Amino acid sequence: MTGDFPERRGAVAVGVEDASRPAGRTGRRGGAVGGVLGEVTLPGTRRSVGVARGFVRELAAGFEDLDDLVTVVSEMVANAVTHTASGRRDGHVRVVLAEAAGRYRLEVADDGADGALPRVREEAGAETGRGLRIVAVLAERWGFRRDGTRTVVWAEFPVRSGEAPAPAGEGRGRGPVSGPG
Repeated sequence: MTGDFPERRGAVAVGVEDASRPAGRTGRRGGAVGGVLGEVTLPGTRRSVGVARGFVRELAAGFEDLDDLVTVVSEMVANAVTHTASGRRDGHVRVVLAEAAGRYRLEVADDGADGALPRVREEAGAETGRGLRIVAVLAERWGFRRDGTRTVVWAEFPVRSGEAPAPAGEGRGRGPVSGPG
């Protein structure tokens, strides 16, 4: 992880209906969390993939590569729900979008995979197994880090001059385009 982005731990689990936590909220130590545009903790279900897409689409409205960002969050959340303990009963996935030093940083934290780490699979012609390959192609940089038993997969996207994130709570003035699945 680069030093530009704050460590995020201890997100509050919420239901899908009231999922977003806008920028400007405080971190666990009570201080303002610089650079975080929003974060959401979702149930580890397939429905959460669509909710995460809408969450990111709303926060990054106006970003030139918005479709790439939305595709990457979709792949990362789907991977977390499919391949980690997040997809088990009472599992959760946390999505954080931050902006600093001319980049958006997307992070998806899962509940861990019994020691298994994310990896790009070799192309085998299968219908599945391409999620991290897609992330690697669309993001400027990507990687992962351990957070206790959890794994945080991150991806970064350059923000060009003249692009700016929507102020907290504003977005495009309408609901998410992506459906719940």
